[in-house]
Amino acid sequence: DVQLVESGGDSVQPGGSLTLSCSTAGYAWYIYCMAWFRQAPGKEREGVASIGAYGSRTYQDSVKGRYTISKDNAKNILYLQMNSLKPEDTATYYCAAGLGRGTSPSLLEERYNYWGRGTQVTVS
Repeated sequence: DVQLVESGGDSVQPGGSLTLSCSTAGYAWYIYCMAWFRQAPGKEREGVASIGAYGSRTYQDSVKGRYTISKDNAKNILYLQMNSLKPEDTATYYCAAGLGRGTSPSLLEERYNYWGRGTQVTVS
């Protein structure tokens, strides 16, 4: 069974930083496209950052220059480094992995078939 577990969410002040982690188990995750999504209250879930199977990355425009997605293949962990946080970054952040749906990075939900339960980030 594939499992994704997020951690690292917290409450921070504007301008602060956080690093989210997503641990994986159950499959050779490093060959798949992975991403971070977020959902704010009353809004649809949106893609934030993605890393493809071979390391290429893509970001939502609103987080470019502030967020960095990376993965540690040896530890099977996906990271999201978030700097210069803003109140509008407040959301539940989800880790996602795509199996058999392409290897390039993507912010489209339909590319992902495995999801974590989320971790809360509050900026205020």
